[in-house]
Amino acid sequence: MKWANYKYLVLRRLTQLTLLFLYFAGNAYGWKVLRGDLSNSLVMGSMPLSDPFAILQILATGATVGMNALVGAVIITLFYGVIGGRAFCSWVCPVNMVTDLANWIRRKLYFDKIERKVWASRNIRYYMLGLALIVSAISGLAAFEIISPITMLNRGVIFGFGAGAGLLVSIFLFDLFVLKNGWCGHICPLGGVHAIIGKYNVIRVDHNSDNCTLCMKCKEVCPERPVLHMVGKRSEFVADIECTNCGRCVDVCDDDALEFNIRNFLK
Repeated sequence: MKWANYKYLVLRRLTQLTLLFLYFAGNAYGWKVLRGDLSNSLVMGSMPLSDPFAILQILATGATVGMNALVGAVIITLFYGVIGGRAFCSWVCPVNMVTDLANWIRRKLYFDKIERKVWASRNIRYYMLGLALIVSAISGLAAFEIISPITMLNRGVIFGFGAGAGLLVSIFLFDLFVLKNGWCGHICPLGGVHAIIGKYNVIRVDHNSDNCTLCMKCKEVCPERPVLHMVGKRSEFVADIECTNCGRCVDVCDDDALEFNIRNFLK
């Protein structure tokens, strides 16, 4: 096993597990490094971080949002808007570990080759986004937050798992047996929010077609395969908003045809 083929995957897992541990330690041991959860956090006891989608749902209910929560949402929006893009989905969200495992097993068992392929539009996440806001406005409750597997897994690690564990198992089985990259790649509305926020983020994967040998390993592992439409055709940045900046395509490319770079908007 070459480190170069797994470096971003390992770094992502370390980031996700470290964040989960810090949230747990904040509750169990009173550490102030990171307290709260992924919807609403406090860093070092002073800097607020808030999920912009959660704030939008609360605003849709007609409730008043505190200044700290609004500031936290602005900080997150600016960070992912300028730097991260959809990196939250692959570097922070703990559900990504569940779905990545399901899709790794799926590839190993060659499910995509021996089963009838199930098609679903990747725009479902945007319909879910709009639906969550509408239901929030009608019900007076932050609709997606109530059923969010992200929240359930995050709080499950902090406070202990309950019925939410069943939802996580369902997502795992759905991705494994029904639809490749089903939850993260098609359904999750938070992924849609971060895609919109990060439309113009500056850190992107850069493809050099001169080095490409058309092995297509990158497309095999990419959770958002359509974003790599330029592979083997032309040199350009992966500008599609659906790219999660997970780096797996960079990891598996033995031709040095893919790498992270500062986006050139004129290229």
